[in-house]
Amino acid sequence: MNIYNKIIKRVIDIFLASIVLTILSPYLLLISIILLSSGEHQIIYFQKRIGKSLKIFSIWKFTTMLKNSENMGEGLLTVREDPRVLPFGKFLRKTKINELPQLINIIIGNMSIVGPRPLIYNPYDEGIGEAIYSNKPGLTGIGSIVFRDEEDLISKTNMNKTKYYENHICPHKGELELWYKKNISFWTDFKIIFLTAWVIFFPTSKIYEKWFKDLPKRNF
Repeated sequence: MNIYNKIIKRVIDIFLASIVLTILSPYLLLISIILLSSGEHQIIYFQKRIGKSLKIFSIWKFTTMLKNSENMGEGLLTVREDPRVLPFGKFLRKTKINELPQLINIIIGNMSIVGPRPLIYNPYDEGIGEAIYSNKPGLTGIGSIVFRDEEDLISKTNMNKTKYYENHICPHKGELELWYKKNISFWTDFKIIFLTAWVIFFPTSKIYEKWFKDLPKRNF
């Protein structure tokens, strides 16, 4: 493990997460008031996710869906125009603002700003999940950028949605996360953070293919 991944990355995580939380605190307070006075009257949703070394931890998210939604509709998967998503939740999910409470996860130390996204369960073949999660999961990551249209893909398939996710999306996501593991650096993380903001405003952009020329190619 290089010194960046072992020490510097953690220092940057704490510094940036603290700064962003401080700057955004008035807006986060406003969002909290809106959530408390509408929908399910719940601000934070805690969900069990896979963390470093495949250990389970609780991820922080703004509430965007109906309570007990995991036992409704598509279960653990979310599709486009999912009826379980609350009206204000649609805005939070589209802008990725619902993920901002994970800045607290970063300060606590069970997440990083950049890394593999923490999944609800391990869908990868034996050994791949262990390799991917030898690093802390991230608020954002290369898999999140390349598969920013994941909900649309799952919504449009005629296959069983869980099987489509596990047999088509996950194998390529795994390749992307393994690519990240091999290419962790300050510069890689900086570009991923920039691209995360970029694709929110330009969702069809594939600028990441120019910036990361050796990235595993997505074929669907």
